[in-house]
Amino acid sequence: MIWEYFIWFAAVSALLWITGSALAWRDRRSPALVSYIAGTLVFFSFMIAMWVALERPPMRTMGETRLWYSFFMAVAGIIVYSRWKYKWILSFSTIMALVYITVNLLKPQIHTKSLMPALQSPWFAPHVIVYMFSYGMLGAATIMALYVLIFKKDDVTARETSTTDNLVATGLAFLTFGMLFGALWAQEAWGTYWAWDPKETWAAITWLTYLLYVHYRISRPKDHQTAMWILILAFICLQICWWGINYLPSAHATSVHVY
Repeated sequence: MIWEYFIWFAAVSALLWITGSALAWRDRRSPALVSYIAGTLVFFSFMIAMWVALERPPMRTMGETRLWYSFFMAVAGIIVYSRWKYKWILSFSTIMALVYITVNLLKPQIHTKSLMPALQSPWFAPHVIVYMFSYGMLGAATIMALYVLIFKKDDVTARETSTTDNLVATGLAFLTFGMLFGALWAQEAWGTYWAWDPKETWAAITWLTYLLYVHYRISRPKDHQTAMWILILAFICLQICWWGINYLPSAHATSVHVY
């Protein structure tokens, strides 16, 4: 079974990511990017191999979505480092990716070829991929928020805030597309675009909280501290929407989204 080889792909990816992060701290930008991109491609190759072996998109279980999140966190790190040259971003994106990889190693889930009828939809893969990409961008935005709150405080520059705003704008745009794809999928599978299922409710809460951040940044552009705290709150809502609902009794009783 392809999952048995995950630890080896993860180990090689982690080694390349850590090497790239170390090179970034030494201001060796090109070798850092080469190493980090190589690690990301190794990780992605496992996901493609898993897709082929399972004969379906590897997006059915929580463990499979964690793979996509780890991958897109690495992609987010590459984008931020390439565009804004923050030498520390690769280290933080690596840490976040490795957290979810470690969870997958400690709590592996059964990966079978079976796919319930509702998931046999052309909207399934686009919905999950777009969502996971938005989660990666918003995860990187959260890293920037923590950087501002912990290290910059009252010495925030336009560079940090514009980086954060751009990441949120990208993440929110893809989050919106993900919700629209999900609505079209729900209409096809269950005959309704929106049913206020617990997952859908938390998706709406998450979307509105990120929208609150955008509006607050426009109305109070100089209040960086409050804006960053709103961003952290939004990320907490995102985590509840993604996997936290699995632990809500109401979700187990009524949700069709529980993994």
